[in-house]
Amino acid sequence: MKFFLLCVCVWMVSVHNSQGQQTKDDTLYYQTFPSKLVGRYYLSRKFSGMGLEKGGERLWYMPNSTLNTGFGLTYQNLTLNLAYGFGFINPERGRGETNYLDLQAHAYPKNWVIDLFGQFYNGYFLSGDNLQLADGEDRLFPDMKLRKVGASVQYLFNGDKFSYRAAFLQNEWQQRSAGSFLAGMEVYGGQVRNQYGILPTSLAREFDLRQVKFMEWSPTIGYAYSLVVKKHFFLTLSAASGFSVGRTSLHDATGAEERNWAVRPNYFLRGFTGYNSDRWSVNVNYVYNQVNLAPVAGHRIHVGTGNYRFNLIYRFAPGPKLAKKLDWIDRTKKKLFGR
Repeated sequence: MKFFLLCVCVWMVSVHNSQGQQTKDDTLYYQTFPSKLVGRYYLSRKFSGMGLEKGGERLWYMPNSTLNTGFGLTYQNLTLNLAYGFGFINPERGRGETNYLDLQAHAYPKNWVIDLFGQFYNGYFLSGDNLQLADGEDRLFPDMKLRKVGASVQYLFNGDKFSYRAAFLQNEWQQRSAGSFLAGMEVYGGQVRNQYGILPTSLAREFDLRQVKFMEWSPTIGYAYSLVVKKHFFLTLSAASGFSVGRTSLHDATGAEERNWAVRPNYFLRGFTGYNSDRWSVNVNYVYNQVNLAPVAGHRIHVGTGNYRFNLIYRFAPGPKLAKKLDWIDRTKKKLFGR
């Protein structure tokens, strides 16, 4: 049900983003491909981890998420990707087993940037070669669970000249350098829990942490810029941040609770680079969102969510029969939004 509702929301955003007539500024800065299909082969990995600082020790809990490979198709702004994490590209490295459902939607209507998150992870390991643990302490936390839901909505002030879709969806082609300011808001909530303890034994003597709950809200501001070289090579960077008002509560093994309200900075980073043309595109991209929680009882915690991907893209015109079947997208737009 969660997956179905999220797909409906993404679809509504996608069909609302009309690929209609371009202005003169549009054609000078980027080109759209409203009648072409965008096919892709890709490699991708998603993750949601937790960083924790306590007593001078820095811990980074990571899931053993898989590197997935698959194929996708985009028509206008409606995208379907199917991938699988095959065993031969995910060798066993002693990181335990993670079961997860990671729902990340990154939608880019012309003047908006919309990100939706639904992370449901079971099973973590402590990352870092320099981590000092006592003899006999295990790096694996198979019963540790992380849940995070949230949304970020930002307005793109210069959507006539700057295109996120050229970098992320590859259904447009940024041909000249351009940038834009961003402003919006975000909200996140979730929890991390482990009935057997979140902290290594050597750090759990004063406070045996079993559960973390959080809720945050923040206005955001940022900037994005695409540097285009010789019309085809591009580097797109984007950063947004805001001071969030949030509440964090910690629960120990006895059920005792400690909580705190605080204002903390969050940030959202995106990077895209590669080659683009009217038919082919090759690129790599990385999206990272960090939510910094209100510190409680000497614990400084953040939740980091990321997605990195390699794309090999080919754009092509659908045949007459397929083109007729795709007309329902345009008809649906007109019925819902009158255009």
